[in-house]
Parts: sequence; structure tokens; C-alpha cells
Amino acid sequence: MLQNNPELKSKIEQLWNKFWSGGISNPLTAIEQITYLLFMKRLDELDLKRQYDAAWVDEKYISKFDGTWIPPEYRARREDQDTEEDWAKKLEDEKKYQIEKRTLRWSEFKHMQAEDMLQHVQGKVFPYLKDLNGSESNFTHHMRNAVFIIPKPALLVEAVKTIDEIFEVMELDSNEKGQAFQDIQGDVYEFLLSEIATAGKNGQFRTPRHIIKLVADLVQPQLGNKIADPACGSGGFLLGAYQYIVTDLAKKAGSKNLIPDEDGFVRTSVAAALLKRPKPS
Repeated sequence: MLQNNPELKSKIEQLWNKFWSGGISNPLTAIEQITYLLFMKRLDELDLKRQYDAAWVDEKYISKFDGTWIPPEYRARREDQDTEEDWAKKLEDEKKYQIEKRTLRWSEFKHMQAEDMLQHVQGKVFPYLKDLNGSESNFTHHMRNAVFIIPKPALLVEAVKTIDEIFEVMELDSNEKGQAFQDIQGDVYEFLLSEIATAGKNGQFRTPRHIIKLVADLVQPQLGNKIADPACGSGGFLLGAYQYIVTDLAKKAGSKNLIPDEDGFVRTSVAAALLKRPKPS
């Protein structure tokens, strides 16, 4: 299917590249985090569809996003020695931590600002998913050690945007070609899995930017040095060395307007100072 839909294939490759360039270079970790996001998206879509279907046939449906939710760590626990007054106070205190479930929908949080979205998904949405079927369910048991480790707000925003675009293409493909949406979804996931095998087989495990920055700081390459990276792949270390050199020269030239990038690294790509010695006046 993906061979016949280059747009969908391109969107999935874009998603992979966003994770790799965003600091998640291990394909297994990337697909784990992508899977969590796909689950959040699909859960919201299916829940909305069931609401519409139930309303259409005049049946009752209780949405997974109706009411409030209290994270497990804040839930009141009644001890043997608690009086009715003690228990009532615990229940009252518990209300301070209530979260409106509707805010945990993909269609709600995707409109948040980047920093707010990352904090919301990490601190509320993902914990809710882990607790979705109750603290004693098999689902919760298997999700117990799951962690949401997307590190940067910008990466989450881009991932959410790209996944929305992927679902739009999937829906269009389903409507135009008559293929079941579930089958397309399975093909997409199979393609994601195949990317892991390809990455491992070809040795395409990109070095995270903070590691490149660390190595450049330790080596301190200078203008005129010969720099070699025999297994350069996409050239991350070579680019890192170049950025170190021009940033170092800019600092020595007295530049004051160097602004940290999204990873907090102070650097410049302005190469105007690439001279071993000042030009004669």
C-alpha cells in the first residue's frame, strides 16, 4: 500500500527524521514514543466516533474523557484508624488534584503552546493512559514501566503535527481506494517497524546532538586542522566540528549576540570570521 502512496510514505519518513534530529537516535526508543502518540491520537478519534454513533442511534455511551481523573499518587487511601471525619477530609483534599478528562484528549492538547503541551502530556495525559483501565487491569500492569521521554517541546509539537497529517492521508486513502482504515493503519505500523530493521542492518544510528557537542568541546577543533570521520553517515560530527570552529572564532572576535539554540547550545553558523589572521587594514 505504501508503495502506491508516496505521500504517506514521505510523512512517515519525516516523522522518523524529526525524532532522530530531535535527540532520540535509538530506533527502538523512537518507535516506542511514536506508538504512544499514535495511541493517544487513535483513542481520541475512536472515542469521538463512538459518541457520534451512540447519539445517532439514541444510545448511551460513556466517554473515556467524561468527568474527572485523579492521578493514583494523589488518591485518598483509607486507613484502619481513620475516623469518618478523617476520611471526609482526605476525600476533600483529593479534589485539589482532579483533572478534567476532556483536557487529556489529543484534539484538546494539540492546540497548546509547546512548553505547556510537553508538560501536559508528560504529567497528565501519559499517566492517564497508563491508568486507563484501572490500577488492577492487565493493561495498567504492562504499562507500569512505560515512560514518556520526548525531551523537547519543539519535537513533540512537530510529531503531533506530522501524525495529524499522516492520519489525514490515511483517511483520504481509505475513502478514495476503499481500503479499510485498520488495514492502512497496520501497513503504516509495519513500515515503522521495518525502519528499525533497516536502521540496524545499515548501522544508521545517529549520534544525538548533545554527544556531538560534548565531543567537539573536548577535542576543540581549530581552523586549519584536518578533521576526519570515517563513518560519518549524515556528517553530524563534521558539522559539529564546523559549528564549534565558527562559534569559537566569533567569540574571539568579540561577538556579543550569540543566542542559544533550542537545545541550549550557544553557537553561530556565520562564517565571516573564517580567517587564520585578521585582514590587513
